[in-house]
Amino acid sequence: MSDPQQQAGLSGEELEAQAATAVPDKEVVSILDLNADIDLAIDAAAPIDLAVAANANVAAPIDAAVGANVLSTGSTAQALSDQGALITQGIDADATAHAAQDSAIDQGNDVVDDGAASAGTAPAGTDTGTDGSTSPTTDGTDGTDGTAGAVGSTVGSTTDAASGALDGDLLNVDVNVDADADVAAPINGAVAANANVAAPIDAAVAANIGSDSSEAVAVSQQDAIINQSIEGSAEATSDQQSGIEQ
Repeated sequence: MSDPQQQAGLSGEELEAQAATAVPDKEVVSILDLNADIDLAIDAAAPIDLAVAANANVAAPIDAAVGANVLSTGSTAQALSDQGALITQGIDADATAHAAQDSAIDQGNDVVDDGAASAGTAPAGTDTGTDGSTSPTTDGTDGTDGTAGAVGSTVGSTTDAASGALDGDLLNVDVNVDADADVAAPINGAVAANANVAAPIDAAVAANIGSDSSEAVAVSQQDAIINQSIEGSAEATSDQQSGIEQ
């Protein structure tokens, strides 16, 4: 059998002696409190200088022939492609590319203001107490009532702090970032080229599609004589001077 004293609840006096703090409603509880203060100062400079010089000859003769039998019987399709190409390419020139870049980049003014008050400056409305005087009590006593009031307020603030621990945020994140970045990337380039390009193309196609007892013939003949010559020079000069202050 169970002991009746173990099943007995708390008495009214015992319930009144218990202290409890109300828990805030679920919908007003914040799980994450994020406060981000980011101050960025970015100086970016990327001067780009590019010089290109080129001499080029391009030749692309194209010859094509197509023959087909489509849905025909006893037919003949012939495709003959005959190409003769004589190509002479000559370049007598100089390709010169000169890129001169002179960059003066000053990234020295990069002070990030953190918003702090200047030293020696007191906030407005602050009593510095430089006159050395004390405030008399209003009831003519020696201030013992004020001491008792201070003790009472201290006890009250302690109680409020204990109860406030339950209605605060579960995770409080305070981020303060002051970043200063100086980026300089001067780019200088020069390209010079002499080129001869020849691409003769010859093609012949013959086909029988859905044709019975048919003949398809394709003949492709190409004669290409290509003479290419280059007389000249390709010179690329890149001159870069950068003065960077960060």
